[in-house]
Amino acid sequence: MTDSPDVAVALRGGVRTRFHAWEFVRWFADAWLGRPVEPEDGCTAAELAAVEADLGFELPAALREGYALFGRRDDLTRQQDALVGLSGLSVDDAEGGVLVFRHENQGCAAWGIPLTRVEQDDPPVVVESQQGWLPFLDRMSQAWVELVLSESLVAADRLYDACELPDALTHELHSRYARVDLPDHPLWVSEEDSPVRWYAAPGRLVRRDGLQDQSWIHARGRTVLDFETIRAELPGPWVG
Repeated sequence: MTDSPDVAVALRGGVRTRFHAWEFVRWFADAWLGRPVEPEDGCTAAELAAVEADLGFELPAALREGYALFGRRDDLTRQQDALVGLSGLSVDDAEGGVLVFRHENQGCAAWGIPLTRVEQDDPPVVVESQQGWLPFLDRMSQAWVELVLSESLVAADRLYDACELPDALTHELHSRYARVDLPDHPLWVSEEDSPVRWYAAPGRLVRRDGLQDQSWIHARGRTVLDFETIRAELPGPWVG
């Protein structure tokens, strides 16, 4: 994919197919977390078949393949807004039915696939908010990549921090960091904090929530030096 630990380079051109998503996850797990994806990290075919039998329908290929590849990797999927365990997949009956695969950590929101689109290989994803279910991303493969980036970001402990970015520093963000080719997507908590956009440089990853002055950014470095470089390049009022 790339020899450089640069998420923007790895995702140049966007998540083109669900197979590209799996390639990215393998690369990210190895290059950023130092732990390659192993066969035991995924759910088995028998487990997947049992869940499909309970639900009464086949899972979309992109959902099934993600669970089969890394559905047991908590460091990639279950740090804050967790991927549900395979047996926890369920249907929300609202708005014609939504297959829910992820929950916000305080139960305030969820992510899912509309049942009307569940027969597609790589269907769109919706997110629950105070306004009901809203479009999130056009394809499940994109949602997998967003999930891995978000969950890995906040799990970084001493390699993670957040701040409210003053408008005066926006130029520094745009000049030092490349936009990651993920589509704009909503932050469930507030329309005012949307859209979510991702930025990266080698060894550095930044998520910006919203476009207004003092919008929150969340940052992670691959190493301590990378992390300190982010805070030096974007000298905002960091929380940590």
